[in-house]
Amino acid sequence: MKIMNRAIITSLLSIVSAQGLKIVVHKKKSGKWDWRPMFQTGGMPSSHSAGVSSIAAYTALKHGVKSTDFALAVVFGLIVMYDAQGIRRHTGEIAKIVNELNENIGALSNLHPTFSYMKNEEALNELLGHQPIEVLGGAILGIGMGTVSWLLNEK
Repeated sequence: MKIMNRAIITSLLSIVSAQGLKIVVHKKKSGKWDWRPMFQTGGMPSSHSAGVSSIAAYTALKHGVKSTDFALAVVFGLIVMYDAQGIRRHTGEIAKIVNELNENIGALSNLHPTFSYMKNEEALNELLGHQPIEVLGGAILGIGMGTVSWLLNEK
């Protein structure tokens, strides 16, 4: 039985696997099981990297590294991975600073009753992007899953 588009299925399974692995990584770091990392951005491994790397690996094996399909997968994959560890990570770091400022200004306003400040009760999300090692971890997972998918398809 042929799967409609094995490359898409491979990529989606890689993304879900990476998100699931975040639960295991969280357990290893904290000692506690928590399912919430499955539904959060950021963390190890990068599901973005896993998804784009798996589709690039599968495409390379299926169509060859000289194919236009592989070129597209690599270029768009590199853009996604650069964005995940660059712009999105820096946005998360800025969110952390803004959250700290909100706390500090709130504390100062309590010390000075004439100073009026309405503290933002909802903190900004700080886990938006990835450290380079998290992107690499996702890429390794994705390449492995893309290769396994191709091997299973060839049988």
